[in-house]
Amino acid sequence: MNENEISKVIVDAAIEVHRELGGPGLVEDVYEEALEEELRIRGVLVERQLPVRIVYKGKVLRKPLRLDMNVEELVLVDNKAVTEWNPVFEAQMLTYLRLTKLKLGMVINFGEQVLKSGIHRVVNGLPEDFEFNAGSQRRKDAGRKYSIRRAFSLRLCALASLR
Repeated sequence: MNENEISKVIVDAAIEVHRELGGPGLVEDVYEEALEEELRIRGVLVERQLPVRIVYKGKVLRKPLRLDMNVEELVLVDNKAVTEWNPVFEAQMLTYLRLTKLKLGMVINFGEQVLKSGIHRVVNGLPEDFEFNAGSQRRKDAGRKYSIRRAFSLRLCALASLR
């Protein structure tokens, strides 16, 4: 399976988890464990709480980054259970993709009443799949690129104001 095919399986599994657990209201870890189980039921390879070493100027930092999920070694998934979406979640995912050299990540917010509203694709150099990204999806992805740049700008402004 390629990244886009895997993402379709992830979306279907996440919707099933959200439906089965009764929607929003639980903590992130519950949704993450249930999503892992649902993906395994569907025959998909899943790694949870994957440690990723970070190298800073040639030195490996002591505390590794912990990624929620890596699916089929191709797609990262960051699970959320928040009532208010923050664009920095997508910016963080883009950073995770760059660190792992992967091309597709998904941020899934189980805190949404309707889960489809809480599913966000983040792309890092993934070639267009016209079947998957037809029409409005391409415009939506282009808008996300703007929101990611905006999130980085907001984070930089916040850091500058602290100095």
